[in-house]
Amino acid sequence: MQLFDEPTPPKTHLSDNQKLAWLRLIRSENVGPATFKRLINRYGTVDAALNALPALAARGGAAKPIKVCPTEDAIREIEQLNKLGGRLVALGEPDFPPLLAHASGAPPLLSVLGQARFDMQKSLAIVGARNASAAGMALTRQLASELGQEGYIIISGLARGIDSAAHAASLKNGTVAVFAGGVDHIYPEQNRDLAQSIVDNGGLLVSEMPLGTRPIARDFPRRNRIVAGISLGVMVVEAAIRSGSLITARLANEQNRDVMAIPGFPLDPRAAGGNKLIRDGATLVRNVDDIIEQLNTFELSQPTLFNEDEEEFATEWDMDQAPNATDEVLSALSHTPIAIDEVIRATNLPAQAVQMVLLDLEIAGRIERSAGQLVNIKLSA
Repeated sequence: MQLFDEPTPPKTHLSDNQKLAWLRLIRSENVGPATFKRLINRYGTVDAALNALPALAARGGAAKPIKVCPTEDAIREIEQLNKLGGRLVALGEPDFPPLLAHASGAPPLLSVLGQARFDMQKSLAIVGARNASAAGMALTRQLASELGQEGYIIISGLARGIDSAAHAASLKNGTVAVFAGGVDHIYPEQNRDLAQSIVDNGGLLVSEMPLGTRPIARDFPRRNRIVAGISLGVMVVEAAIRSGSLITARLANEQNRDVMAIPGFPLDPRAAGGNKLIRDGATLVRNVDDIIEQLNTFELSQPTLFNEDEEEFATEWDMDQAPNATDEVLSALSHTPIAIDEVIRATNLPAQAVQMVLLDLEIAGRIERSAGQLVNIKLSA
């Protein structure tokens, strides 16, 4: 399958062997969605990237050999997912959410439970407080139901409160629950029946995480970026100032998605987050017409493809020409994130050499990257 040099992702299916290789690469140590893409840009194929991992980690100064996902582990995960009635969907395949394919850091693979194949070009994320008010829950159910009747798929995170109300009101018209853990781990436990109802009514449960993964705090922002990425926009019903819903809104804004919020009483802490979003420029929502009017203005940015940064490794740099390149790059880094352009400027090394060293260090687990092409030494490194 020639995926990486096409101008747009082809709508075709990976073979079983290709999907197995993709799963091995994304399940390997220190390989996330963005690193997955950088490895493909550099090596051209998943198999070549898998073979290169041990040498990259060693050259980057890893304290111990990198854990490359064994073939038997990947086969076992696929078999277990199949037993649950699920499947793996790869970026570029017809069933992969089309809007998510445009998102920065789109997961190369999603585990999916449910057989629906939604046209998710019309989708809205509804998120909010776990300890939502009765009024907030009622309004969520009303808006989700009305949006479903207009053909919109409702996306949320299966949390208590607003998320649960949005899913429950969308069962007949289509809803997608995104998990922070594996799709076999329902969280919270009290929503097990709701999750089953979503599948029974033709909805989907999706996750990028391995089966059996129990979610921890750092997994929820990762989940939230998928909630935002699948959707045309995010609507916040009720949320405190420091809440996961505001993280979802921020991630939506970073992905060029619409952000909307229901205004609330100023003295209610559950309204503080939504009111702040409106003050900062989010669309104020009074009714379903406000939502549809805003979504009709949506314009998606160019898709994030595997080859979008093809200049990154356009010329393979001979590291023998700069034997101290790794030390020079490390000396330019600290625990404070810095732009890669600044690293290139500080080291006076060619851009290709810096990018190669950074990939080595990333695979070795010594650095991490954040939004905006920022890089820093890991605190634990």
